[in-house]
Amino acid sequence: MQHLVVRHAELSDAKTVAEMIEEIERYYGATSIQPLEERLAQVEAALFDTPPLAYCLLAITEGEVVGLAAYSFLWPAAGSTHSLFLKELYVRPEGRRSGVGTRLMQEMQTMAAARLGCSRVEWMTDRDNEGARAFYRSLGFPEFEGKVNYRAACDLPDQLG
Repeated sequence: MQHLVVRHAELSDAKTVAEMIEEIERYYGATSIQPLEERLAQVEAALFDTPPLAYCLLAITEGEVVGLAAYSFLWPAAGSTHSLFLKELYVRPEGRRSGVGTRLMQEMQTMAAARLGCSRVEWMTDRDNEGARAFYRSLGFPEFEGKVNYRAACDLPDQLG
């Protein structure tokens, strides 16, 4: 791979990030995709409102975005520390197996280590995503058992009642 630049997304990158979100959705099998205008508005709000809801690193080579890492900070983690939570790591097909994912993971660790009070980087992947699991194992990251993930849609107010 040619020279790889990793930097935070800027407002001018919002459309590219919104397009990559569609790629990610299709990668995971979605057939119904939110319209680009809605995705773009949500990307701009999430990444560039004050305060932002999340952050996004872009991996760029030869002027083309080939990968992204979307993350936020969670509190509390261990004791009163916080963690950097990697929500999405995605490398476009043309950037795979060329060090892009490794570089993004290294950047996640570097940012977490440099942030006062950040005790760890956390992320998840689907159990049946053997490619992702093999990638993380190749970087020396252990898998943890014992947690069960839950998800509830915001439009289900009667769930708690």
